[in-house]
Amino acid sequence: MNVPRSVADVLSDHVVFEVECIDRMYCNVYMPGLQYAAGLVGYVHQQLGLPIASTAPLAKVSDRFTRAVHRFAVDHGVPWVDFTKGQRKDDVMHEHLAGFTAAQGVVFIGRAQEKTAVFRTEKRRNGEGRSYPWIVKSTGMVNHFYFYCVDDDFGPFFIKFCSYFPYNAKLCLLTELREESSMLGGQGRACVATVPAYGYVRRSVTGPALLGGSPARRAGGQWGSVRAVRAA
Repeated sequence: MNVPRSVADVLSDHVVFEVECIDRMYCNVYMPGLQYAAGLVGYVHQQLGLPIASTAPLAKVSDRFTRAVHRFAVDHGVPWVDFTKGQRKDDVMHEHLAGFTAAQGVVFIGRAQEKTAVFRTEKRRNGEGRSYPWIVKSTGMVNHFYFYCVDDDFGPFFIKFCSYFPYNAKLCLLTELREESSMLGGQGRACVATVPAYGYVRRSVTGPALLGGSPARRAGGQWGSVRAVRAA
């Protein structure tokens, strides 16, 4: 009598080495005190020294930030990309990374319009019927700046900044930037478990190049993490 076995049971008898890691990791970067209207009003009053609760002065601050980003790109010769609708940003990074020869630095800066939380000013009226400005939280389509970079230690990543004050940002570590097809056939891949009956192969990125710095890993197309694929 045969006892039914699950796929997990079969794999457990054939896996000789297994590595797991996350594909990518996001970290939110923001000032907690500026995520609500009352905190923003406090900034306008205390930091800017203005008696009126309005977002109009913040527009000038946002404009200075935008000009500083453009100036950074020009001063350092960093390529600028305006992302189009439906375009995969990782594909653009693949193209620019192929020609990036420095050990680390900013590969390119991208700009995209995305929906996000913003603050705006609306008019309200007091008990006497006189109007006054009031800051409220809303949503809007605004520009975001993507700084795609490479670090010599942990590889590719990007930091996305909202162009509007208070410039909320996201840090993303791209542990699986390269497509799997770019790693197939290279000497950096090793089969670590094979189950012919199920036609199933678990593969892992391995090899000496992974132990080197980022130029060696980029040259071998070995920015990546482990995933399971079916045998050809």
